[in-house]
Amino acid sequence: MAKSSSGRIIDQQKIIFALAVVLCLVFAFTLPGFATASNALSLLQAVATIGVLGIGMAIVIIGRGIDLSQIAVLVMPPAWMMYQIQAGVPMAEAAAYAGLAAIALGVLNGWLVAYVEVPAIFATLATGTLMYGTMQYLAVSNDVIPLPKRLEGFIALVQGGTFGIPNIVLFLLLVALVCWLFLRFTVWGRYVYAIGDNPMAARATGVPSRPILVLQYVISALAAFAAGVVLSASVESVNTRLFNSTMIYDVILVVVLGGVGLGGGKGSVSNVLVGTILIGIMTNGMTILNLSIEVQSLIKAGILLAAIIADSMLNPRDELTSQQGDI
Repeated sequence: MAKSSSGRIIDQQKIIFALAVVLCLVFAFTLPGFATASNALSLLQAVATIGVLGIGMAIVIIGRGIDLSQIAVLVMPPAWMMYQIQAGVPMAEAAAYAGLAAIALGVLNGWLVAYVEVPAIFATLATGTLMYGTMQYLAVSNDVIPLPKRLEGFIALVQGGTFGIPNIVLFLLLVALVCWLFLRFTVWGRYVYAIGDNPMAARATGVPSRPILVLQYVISALAAFAAGVVLSASVESVNTRLFNSTMIYDVILVVVLGGVGLGGGKGSVSNVLVGTILIGIMTNGMTILNLSIEVQSLIKAGILLAAIIADSMLNPRDELTSQQGDI
C-alpha cells in the first residue's frame, strides 16, 4: 500500500513537471519578452522565496501538520533585525536576536500542537497573528523598513550571481539540499515520515513524537526567517504588509500541487521544487499578460482547490487522520 501511494506521488510530480515544460514552451512562443534572459532571471528570483517557504512547509505537512504562521516569521523578525542594525546593534547580534524570536515562535507552535494538542491550523494561525501584532506594537512600527547602509555588502551578495546563476537561486538550492539530506538520511527525518504516516504506531514503537513535532515547526520557522532576510536584501527593504497578503496560500499551493500529501507521511523536497517551478512560470506569464492581482488570485485559488481535491483522491483520509482533525 505504501509503495502504491509513493508511486502515485511520483506520477503526480512527473505530470506537474511536464505541465511546467509545456506551459513554458507555450509562453515562450506566444508571449513577447517571456523567453529572455532578464525575464528568466526575474522568474527565478521571484520563486526562490516561495520555494524556501514551501520546503519548510513540506516538512511540517509530511509530519501531519501545517504552519500558517510562516508569513509572520518571514516579515517581522527580519524587520526587527533591520531596526536593531539601524539603532547601532552589531549585525551578528541583531541577527541572533531576530533568529531566536523566530525559533521561539516555532517552539511555541510545536508545544501547542504536540503537548497541548491544539489543532495545527488554529494554533499557527493564532501564533502568527500574535507575533505580528506584538512586534508591531513593541518593536516595528513602520510598514516598510529600508535596509541599513551597513548591509551594502550583504545586499550585493544576495543580488549578485555565481557562474551566471543568481545567488538567491543558489540559496534555494542550498536549503533544498539541506532539507533533503535531513529527510532522507537522518533518524529525525525518518521519524517525521513515521509520525505523518501513523502517529499512534510511531509512538507505540518508541518514536519521540512530541519532540519531533516541535522540531518540525522550528525548522519551518527558521526557513521562513532565512527566506525573509534574503528577500529583504533582494528588494532592499522589509514590507510587513506581506503578512496580510495571500502568500501563505501560494506556499500551500506549491507544496500540494507538487505532490506532498496533506494526510501526512508522503512527499519530498523535489515535489516542492516542481510545484514551485510550475507556479512561477504561470505567475510570470499572467504578469506579462497584465492580468490583475485579483484575477491571478482567483486562478491560483482554483488551482489550489483542484490540487486539494486531487490529493484527497490520491491520498484518501483514513480513520486515524479524521481522528486527528485533518491537520
